[in-house]
Amino acid sequence: MPFQIVRNDITKMKTDAVVNAANSDLRQGAGVCGAVFNAAGAEKLAAECKRIGHCDVGAAVVTSGYDLCEYIIHTVGPVWHGGISGEKEKLENCYKSVLKCAYDVKAESIAIPLISSGVYGYPKDRAMQVAVETIVSSEFLTEMDIYLVLFDKNAVIQGNKYSKVQEFIDDNYIEVYPYARRIDTASQSYQIEDCMALPSIEDALSELDESFSEALLRMIDEQGLKDSDVYKKANIDRKLFSKIRNNKDYKPRKNTVIAFAIALELTLSETNAFLEKAGYVLSHSSKADIIIEYYIKEKKYDIFEINEALFEFDQPLLGV
Repeated sequence: MPFQIVRNDITKMKTDAVVNAANSDLRQGAGVCGAVFNAAGAEKLAAECKRIGHCDVGAAVVTSGYDLCEYIIHTVGPVWHGGISGEKEKLENCYKSVLKCAYDVKAESIAIPLISSGVYGYPKDRAMQVAVETIVSSEFLTEMDIYLVLFDKNAVIQGNKYSKVQEFIDDNYIEVYPYARRIDTASQSYQIEDCMALPSIEDALSELDESFSEALLRMIDEQGLKDSDVYKKANIDRKLFSKIRNNKDYKPRKNTVIAFAIALELTLSETNAFLEKAGYVLSHSSKADIIIEYYIKEKKYDIFEINEALFEFDQPLLGV
Protein backbone atom coordinates (compact mmCIF):
# COMPACT_ATOMS: atom_id res chain seq x y z
CA MET A 1 0.00 0.00 0.00
CA PRO A 2 1.25 3.50 -0.64
CA PHE A 3 3.48 5.57 1.58
CA GLN A 4 2.67 9.28 1.48
CA ILE A 5 4.26 12.44 2.79
CA VAL A 6 1.51 14.91 3.63
CA ARG A 7 1.28 18.36 5.17
CA ASN A 8 -1.41 18.38 7.82
CA ASP A 9 -2.21 18.59 11.50
CA ILE A 10 -1.71 15.00 12.64
CA THR A 11 -4.82 15.18 14.83
CA LYS A 12 -6.88 15.78 11.66
CA MET A 13 -5.74 12.57 9.98
CA LYS A 14 -8.41 9.90 9.55
CA THR A 15 -6.27 6.85 10.23
CA ASP A 16 -6.63 3.77 12.43
CA ALA A 17 -3.51 4.68 14.36
CA VAL A 18 -1.82 7.97 15.20
CA VAL A 19 1.72 8.16 16.54
CA ASN A 20 2.47 10.35 19.52
CA ALA A 21 5.98 11.79 19.91
CA ALA A 22 6.09 10.95 23.60
CA ASN A 23 8.42 11.43 26.55
CA SER A 24 9.70 8.46 28.55
CA ASP A 25 7.19 9.06 31.36
CA LEU A 26 4.29 9.11 28.86
CA ARG A 27 3.03 12.36 30.31
CA GLN A 28 1.31 15.07 28.31
CA GLY A 29 3.88 17.42 26.87
CA ALA A 30 4.06 20.19 24.31
CA GLY A 31 3.97 20.12 20.51
CA VAL A 32 2.67 16.93 18.91
CA CYS A 33 2.34 15.25 22.30
CA GLY A 34 0.11 17.97 23.70
CA ALA A 35 -2.02 18.10 20.56
CA VAL A 36 -2.54 14.32 20.56
CA PHE A 37 -3.52 14.25 24.23
CA ASN A 38 -6.00 17.10 23.77
CA ALA A 39 -7.58 15.58 20.67
CA ALA A 40 -7.92 12.14 22.26
CA GLY A 41 -9.20 13.40 25.60
CA ALA A 42 -6.35 14.32 27.91
CA GLU A 43 -7.74 12.92 31.14
CA LYS A 44 -8.62 9.50 29.75
CA LEU A 45 -5.38 9.13 27.83
CA ALA A 46 -3.26 10.30 30.76
CA ALA A 47 -4.85 7.70 33.02
CA GLU A 48 -3.97 4.84 30.66
CA CYS A 49 -0.46 6.18 30.11
CA LYS A 50 0.04 6.36 33.88
CA ARG A 51 -0.89 2.68 34.18
CA ILE A 52 1.77 1.81 31.57
CA GLY A 53 4.24 4.09 33.29
CA HIS A 54 7.30 4.18 31.03
CA CYS A 55 8.60 3.80 27.49
CA ASP A 56 12.27 3.56 26.54
CA VAL A 57 13.88 5.68 23.82
CA GLY A 58 13.36 3.96 20.46
CA ALA A 59 10.58 1.72 21.80
CA ALA A 60 6.79 2.12 21.44
CA VAL A 61 3.64 1.32 23.40
CA VAL A 62 0.00 1.24 22.35
CA THR A 63 -3.03 2.80 24.03
CA SER A 64 -6.60 3.38 23.00
CA GLY A 65 -7.11 6.35 20.71
CA TYR A 66 -10.24 7.47 22.57
CA ASP A 67 -11.73 10.47 20.74
CA LEU A 68 -8.92 10.70 18.18
CA CYS A 69 -8.61 7.31 16.49
CA GLU A 70 -8.63 3.60 17.25
CA TYR A 71 -5.07 3.39 18.56
CA ILE A 72 -2.40 5.84 19.68
CA ILE A 73 1.13 4.49 19.41
CA HIS A 74 3.54 6.32 21.70
CA THR A 75 7.24 6.36 20.86
CA VAL A 76 10.11 8.19 22.51
CA GLY A 77 12.58 9.77 20.13
CA PRO A 78 16.19 10.62 20.94
CA VAL A 79 17.37 14.05 22.05
CA TRP A 80 19.91 15.42 19.59
CA HIS A 81 23.47 15.55 20.97
CA GLY A 82 25.30 16.32 17.75
CA GLY A 83 24.85 12.86 16.29
CA ILE A 84 27.53 11.27 18.47
CA SER A 85 25.26 9.41 20.88
CA GLY A 86 23.58 6.92 18.57
CA GLU A 87 20.72 9.27 17.74
CA LYS A 88 20.26 7.93 14.21
CA GLU A 89 19.92 4.31 15.31
CA LYS A 90 17.53 5.29 18.11
CA LEU A 91 15.39 7.29 15.71
CA GLU A 92 15.32 4.41 13.24
CA ASN A 93 14.13 2.18 16.07
CA CYS A 94 11.25 4.57 16.75
CA TYR A 95 9.85 4.11 13.26
CA LYS A 96 10.48 0.36 13.30
CA SER A 97 8.74 0.05 16.67
CA VAL A 98 5.63 2.03 15.74
CA LEU A 99 5.17 0.13 12.48
CA LYS A 100 5.53 -3.19 14.31
CA CYS A 101 2.94 -2.05 16.88
CA ALA A 102 0.58 -0.95 14.12
CA TYR A 103 0.95 -4.31 12.40
CA ASP A 104 0.37 -6.21 15.64
CA VAL A 105 -2.94 -4.41 16.29
CA LYS A 106 -3.92 -4.87 12.62
CA ALA A 107 -4.12 -1.17 11.86
CA GLU A 108 -4.72 -0.58 8.16
CA SER A 109 -3.48 3.02 8.25
CA ILE A 110 -1.13 5.04 10.41
CA ALA A 111 -0.15 8.71 10.70
CA ILE A 112 3.39 9.41 11.95
CA PRO A 113 4.92 12.80 12.80
CA LEU A 114 8.53 13.74 12.13
CA ILE A 115 9.80 12.30 15.39
CA SER A 116 12.38 14.20 17.49
CA SER A 117 12.41 17.18 15.12
CA GLY A 118 10.76 19.55 17.62
CA VAL A 119 11.94 20.30 21.14
CA TYR A 120 14.31 17.31 21.03
CA GLY A 121 16.35 19.22 18.46
CA TYR A 122 17.03 16.58 15.82
CA PRO A 123 17.89 18.52 12.60
CA LYS A 124 14.78 18.42 10.46
CA ASP A 125 16.48 17.52 7.20
CA ARG A 126 18.27 14.60 8.85
CA ALA A 127 15.11 13.55 10.67
CA MET A 128 13.28 13.54 7.34
CA GLN A 129 15.95 11.37 5.74
CA VAL A 130 15.86 8.84 8.58
CA ALA A 131 12.05 8.73 8.51
CA VAL A 132 11.76 8.11 4.77
CA GLU A 133 14.59 5.59 4.55
CA THR A 134 13.35 3.58 7.53
CA ILE A 135 9.72 3.52 6.42
CA VAL A 136 10.56 2.62 2.83
CA SER A 137 12.80 -0.26 3.91
CA SER A 138 10.29 -1.58 6.47
CA GLU A 139 8.89 -5.08 6.11
CA PHE A 140 5.49 -3.56 6.95
CA LEU A 141 5.48 -1.05 4.07
CA THR A 142 2.95 -3.07 2.07
CA GLU A 143 0.79 -4.00 5.05
CA MET A 144 -0.83 -0.61 5.71
CA ASP A 145 -1.25 2.93 4.44
CA ILE A 146 1.57 4.95 5.99
CA TYR A 147 1.45 8.74 6.21
CA LEU A 148 4.44 10.81 7.29
CA VAL A 149 2.71 13.96 8.49
CA LEU A 150 4.53 17.29 8.40
CA PHE A 151 2.80 20.20 10.07
CA ASP A 152 4.87 22.72 8.15
CA LYS A 153 6.55 21.83 4.87
CA ASN A 154 8.91 24.78 5.20
CA ALA A 155 10.32 23.20 8.31
CA VAL A 156 12.14 20.57 6.24
CA ILE A 157 13.50 22.64 3.36
CA GLN A 158 16.84 20.99 2.72
CA GLY A 159 19.17 23.79 1.70
CA ASN A 160 20.34 23.49 -1.88
CA LYS A 161 19.30 19.86 -2.29
CA TYR A 162 16.80 20.75 -5.00
CA SER A 163 18.74 23.59 -6.63
CA LYS A 164 19.38 21.54 -9.78
CA VAL A 165 15.72 20.59 -9.95
CA GLN A 166 14.79 24.27 -9.65
CA GLU A 167 17.26 25.16 -12.41
CA PHE A 168 15.74 22.49 -14.65
CA ILE A 169 12.25 23.87 -13.97
CA ASP A 170 13.40 27.42 -14.69
CA ASP A 171 14.95 26.33 -17.98
CA ASN A 172 11.98 24.29 -19.15
CA TYR A 173 8.78 25.64 -17.61
CA ILE A 174 6.55 27.43 -20.12
CA GLU A 175 2.97 28.61 -20.18
CA VAL A 176 0.83 27.50 -23.08
CA TYR A 177 -2.56 28.58 -24.23
CA PRO A 178 -5.49 26.18 -24.56
CA TYR A 179 -5.33 24.16 -27.77
CA ALA A 180 -1.78 25.41 -28.45
CA ARG A 181 0.73 23.09 -30.06
CA ARG A 182 4.50 23.64 -30.15
CA ILE A 183 5.71 23.93 -33.76
CA ASP A 184 9.26 25.11 -33.17
CA THR A 185 11.09 23.69 -30.16
CA ALA A 186 14.04 26.04 -30.50
CA SER A 187 12.00 29.24 -30.60
CA GLN A 188 9.29 27.97 -28.24
CA SER A 189 6.63 29.15 -30.73
CA TYR A 190 3.10 27.83 -30.89
CA GLN A 191 0.13 27.75 -33.20
CA ILE A 192 -3.53 27.32 -32.38
CA GLU A 193 -4.84 23.96 -33.45
CA ASP A 194 -7.98 23.71 -35.51
CA CYS A 195 -10.25 22.05 -32.99
CA MET A 196 -12.90 21.44 -35.65
CA ALA A 197 -10.66 19.25 -37.80
CA LEU A 198 -11.54 16.01 -36.05
CA PRO A 199 -11.41 12.54 -37.59
CA SER A 200 -14.55 10.51 -37.98
CA ILE A 201 -15.48 8.07 -35.24
CA GLU A 202 -14.74 5.19 -37.59
CA ASP A 203 -11.28 6.56 -38.39
CA ALA A 204 -10.49 7.15 -34.74
CA LEU A 205 -11.58 3.67 -33.68
CA SER A 206 -9.54 2.08 -36.45
CA GLU A 207 -6.38 3.56 -34.93
CA LEU A 208 -6.86 2.06 -31.46
CA ASP A 209 -3.61 0.65 -30.12
CA GLU A 210 -3.06 -1.67 -27.18
CA SER A 211 -4.51 -0.33 -23.96
CA PHE A 212 -2.50 0.95 -21.01
CA SER A 213 -3.22 -2.26 -19.09
CA GLU A 214 -2.05 -4.43 -21.96
CA ALA A 215 1.10 -2.33 -22.41
CA LEU A 216 1.92 -2.46 -18.69
CA LEU A 217 1.54 -6.22 -18.43
CA ARG A 218 3.55 -6.73 -21.63
CA MET A 219 6.45 -4.62 -20.34
CA ILE A 220 6.45 -6.40 -16.99
CA ASP A 221 6.74 -9.72 -18.82
CA GLU A 222 9.39 -8.42 -21.22
CA GLN A 223 11.56 -7.28 -18.31
CA GLY A 224 11.08 -10.59 -16.52
CA LEU A 225 9.64 -8.89 -13.45
CA LYS A 226 7.05 -10.01 -10.92
CA ASP A 227 3.83 -8.01 -10.65
CA SER A 228 4.45 -7.48 -6.94
CA ASP A 229 7.94 -6.10 -7.54
CA VAL A 230 6.55 -3.51 -9.93
CA TYR A 231 3.56 -2.26 -7.95
CA LYS A 232 5.62 -2.07 -4.77
CA LYS A 233 8.36 -0.11 -6.50
CA ALA A 234 5.67 2.15 -7.99
CA ASN A 235 4.17 2.76 -4.53
CA ILE A 236 0.86 1.45 -5.86
CA ASP A 237 -1.79 -0.37 -3.86
CA ARG A 238 -2.13 -4.08 -4.72
CA LYS A 239 -5.90 -3.70 -5.09
CA LEU A 240 -5.47 -0.95 -7.66
CA PHE A 241 -2.99 -3.07 -9.59
CA SER A 242 -5.52 -5.90 -9.59
CA LYS A 243 -8.13 -3.58 -11.13
CA ILE A 244 -5.69 -2.61 -13.87
CA ARG A 245 -4.74 -6.22 -14.54
CA ASN A 246 -8.32 -7.47 -14.71
CA ASN A 247 -9.76 -4.68 -16.85
CA LYS A 248 -7.87 -3.89 -20.03
CA ASP A 249 -9.94 -0.73 -20.50
CA TYR A 250 -9.24 0.63 -17.01
CA LYS A 251 -7.94 4.20 -17.20
CA PRO A 252 -5.72 5.14 -14.24
CA ARG A 253 -4.76 8.62 -13.18
CA LYS A 254 -1.77 10.24 -14.82
CA ASN A 255 0.35 10.03 -11.66
CA THR A 256 -0.35 6.31 -11.46
CA VAL A 257 0.90 5.80 -15.02
CA ILE A 258 4.03 7.83 -14.30
CA ALA A 259 4.64 5.79 -11.15
CA PHE A 260 4.65 2.59 -13.22
CA ALA A 261 6.99 4.21 -15.74
CA ILE A 262 9.37 5.01 -12.90
CA ALA A 263 9.10 1.47 -11.53
CA LEU A 264 9.88 0.06 -14.98
CA GLU A 265 12.79 2.53 -15.33
CA LEU A 266 11.64 3.73 -18.73
CA THR A 267 13.53 6.34 -20.71
CA LEU A 268 11.89 9.70 -21.39
CA SER A 269 10.70 8.69 -24.86
CA GLU A 270 9.44 5.36 -23.53
CA THR A 271 7.64 7.17 -20.71
CA ASN A 272 5.83 9.48 -23.11
CA ALA A 273 4.84 6.55 -25.33
CA PHE A 274 3.60 4.71 -22.25
CA LEU A 275 1.61 7.74 -21.08
CA GLU A 276 -0.06 7.98 -24.47
CA LYS A 277 -1.55 4.53 -23.90
CA ALA A 278 -3.68 6.13 -21.17
CA GLY A 279 -4.24 9.40 -23.02
CA TYR A 280 -1.62 11.50 -21.24
CA VAL A 281 1.67 13.22 -22.04
CA LEU A 282 4.42 14.97 -20.10
CA SER A 283 4.05 18.71 -20.56
CA HIS A 284 6.42 21.61 -20.03
CA SER A 285 3.45 23.63 -18.82
CA SER A 286 3.38 21.41 -15.69
CA LYS A 287 6.02 21.82 -12.98
CA ALA A 288 5.32 18.30 -11.77
CA ASP A 289 5.98 16.90 -15.24
CA ILE A 290 9.24 18.81 -15.51
CA ILE A 291 10.40 17.42 -12.17
CA ILE A 292 9.55 13.91 -13.39
CA GLU A 293 11.45 14.57 -16.61
CA TYR A 294 14.49 15.74 -14.64
CA TYR A 295 14.67 12.54 -12.60
CA ILE A 296 14.14 10.33 -15.64
CA LYS A 297 16.91 12.11 -17.55
CA GLU A 298 19.17 11.71 -14.51
CA LYS A 299 18.21 8.00 -14.41
CA LYS A 300 17.08 8.34 -10.80
CA TYR A 301 14.18 5.94 -10.41
CA ASP A 302 13.60 6.00 -6.64
CA ILE A 303 9.94 7.01 -6.42
CA PHE A 304 10.27 8.11 -2.80
CA GLU A 305 13.15 10.44 -3.67
CA ILE A 306 11.04 11.85 -6.51
CA ASN A 307 8.06 12.27 -4.21
CA GLU A 308 10.20 14.23 -1.76
CA ALA A 309 11.08 16.64 -4.57
CA LEU A 310 7.45 16.89 -5.68
CA PHE A 311 6.43 17.60 -2.11
CA GLU A 312 9.11 20.27 -1.84
CA PHE A 313 7.67 22.06 -4.88
CA ASP A 314 4.03 21.60 -3.77
CA GLN A 315 3.20 19.13 -6.55
CA PRO A 316 1.02 15.99 -6.44
CA LEU A 317 2.87 12.83 -5.42
CA LEU A 318 3.28 9.70 -7.51
CA GLY A 319 1.72 6.33 -6.85
CA VAL A 320 -1.07 7.51 -4.57
